[in-house]
Order: sequence, then structure tokens, then C-alpha cells
Amino acid sequence: MQFIETAWGIFTKYSILFFSGVKITLLLAITGTVFGLMIGLVVGAIRAISLEPRSSKFSRICKKVIDWVLTVYIEFFRGTPMMVQSFFMYYGLKSIGLNWTPIVAGIVIISINTGAYMAEIVRSGIQAVDKGQTEGARSVGMSHLQTMFYIIIPQAIRNSFPSIINEFIVNIKDSSVLNVIAVNDLYFQGSSVAGSVFKYTETFFVVAMIYLCLTYPTSKILGYIEKRMANTTGKVGA
Repeated sequence: MQFIETAWGIFTKYSILFFSGVKITLLLAITGTVFGLMIGLVVGAIRAISLEPRSSKFSRICKKVIDWVLTVYIEFFRGTPMMVQSFFMYYGLKSIGLNWTPIVAGIVIISINTGAYMAEIVRSGIQAVDKGQTEGARSVGMSHLQTMFYIIIPQAIRNSFPSIINEFIVNIKDSSVLNVIAVNDLYFQGSSVAGSVFKYTETFFVVAMIYLCLTYPTSKILGYIEKRMANTTGKVGA
């Protein structure tokens, strides 16, 4: 009981700091997921494009080069910790004259990182769409781009919705690593409070409970949306 009382006292006394951190955490998670999804849609769609047999040699070479560049991007950002990426991008670009703030840097870093994961999610979603959809669209005169963005991409997003939800929840938690570039998110504020009161266990218990209050309802709400989408699809299909 003493532990809970101490933790509650810390929460009530420093609630303004905690809620300030929550706002930054949600800003990073929401913008990172939205911009990351946009990046993922573009990258995933490009990687999913298959050239026709009559395509020119130049087109094939360009496709291979673009695929190689996008593969390097995906493998680098999926294969290295976001904390390392944060150090490298924030301080590296700042050293050559880019005078950006930690918040702007954090949004850019988490968006690019998320985009690498979203690209693979979108590509898998595109591959899950029945090829007959593409053939049907092309048979009525739609171009490849029209087919991709009006027929394939909407279905791919629907197919990938659970994974997109998961990425948003992951971003809520993983945004904490951006404290290394002084982004004053929830974890950063918790560290500041813990250093002030010298009650690390109790303070980070409060931080953990706040993170849980952010992720658990979010997963339930978005899970409900996913079920409604599935039901709507079932009714349309019937």
C-alpha cells in the first residue's frame, strides 16, 4: 500500500508534466503512423509493380535500380535500432547545418522508420488481393496506376488494417527512445520526475500505467473498428 500511495502522490503532484509528455507521445505516434503509412503506400506500391513482358529494357533497368534503393532503405531502417537512427540522423544532419528542433526530428525519424515497416505491410496486402481484380480493371481500360490506386490499394489497406493498428500501438511505446535527442515525451518527463524525487521505481510504475492506459483502449477501439469493417465486407460480399 505504501508503494501505491507514493506512486499516486507522485502522479498527482507532477500530473502536469506527465500529461505534457502524453501529448508529445501521441503527437509522435499519430503523425509517425500517418506519414509512415503514406511512405509505405508509395514504397510498397512501387515494389509490388510487375513489368509487362513488352516493357523496354530501359524500364526494366530502372525498376531494378529503384527496387534496390528501396530494399536498402527498408532493410536499413528495419535492421537497426531507432535509437541509433535518432542519434545518426539528428546529430549528423545538425552537424552539416540542418538546425531542426528535437520534435521535428522525432516526427521525421519515427515516420521514416515506420514507413519501412509499412512498406512491407502494404506490399503483403497488395499481394493478398486477388489477381482477378487487376485483370478486371485492366479489361475495362484502366491504366496500371489507376488500377493500383483505385482498386488494389484500398483493398490492400483493408487487408493490412490489423498490422497498421499494431504499428500505431508500437509507435506509442517506441517513441520513448527519442528521449536520446531530448524529445520531451512521456518517458522523458518520467525520467525528469524520477531524478527530482529520487523515487525511480514508483515514478516509472506511474509511467508504465500511463502507457498502458494509452495502448490498451487504443487496441480495443481499433479492434472494434476492424470488426465493423470485416462485418461490412461480409455483408457486401453476401
